[in-house]
Amino acid sequence: MGAVLRNPKLWVFILCLVPLARLIALGGSDGLGANPIEFITRSTGTWTLVGLILTLSITPLRRLSGRADLLRYRRMLGLFSFFYACLHFITYIWLDQFFDLGAVARDIVKRPFITVGFAAFVLLIPLAATSTHAMMRRLGRRWQILHRLVYPIALLAVVHYLWLVKKDLTEPLIYGIVVGILLALRLPWGVSLIKTARGRWGAVRQ
Repeated sequence: MGAVLRNPKLWVFILCLVPLARLIALGGSDGLGANPIEFITRSTGTWTLVGLILTLSITPLRRLSGRADLLRYRRMLGLFSFFYACLHFITYIWLDQFFDLGAVARDIVKRPFITVGFAAFVLLIPLAATSTHAMMRRLGRRWQILHRLVYPIALLAVVHYLWLVKKDLTEPLIYGIVVGILLALRLPWGVSLIKTARGRWGAVRQ
């Protein structure tokens, strides 16, 4: 039991469930505000985006720290991002549209923020479906190419949030800046910057 509790992946798993536990607790105590559907939709959407950001942060952090073991958390974070995306979409089609698929289809076509949000969700599906080690082996190099879809997915998620918010754009813009930085760090100059920072940090520690 002690060994299980000392497993970092277990604690990451538990932390990823905290937003869901919070929603359940607030729902049970009438704490979802005057518009519970909007609260749940916003919360699950936000945690989908946070999950994408955490997933994207793994590679730069690994390069900066030299800790290859960080990679073992990437799949879990990506799957939790998909999990909250599913909750986000289910909240919309169930609690908001009452499974009126015609109305959902019209929203996707006519409302741009829903169009890009739906596109991001659809693109997440093949990433979740191919997240297993067996699929990695089966797809080979194509697996890595496929999973680069996470980059446009993150951008679409930010655009979805920006177009959803009508007044204060501060929060979606912050998320957009963070996503932009994480994507820029994958460019050659970004990788070089990380290597330089790692070298200087190593020199300071010595």
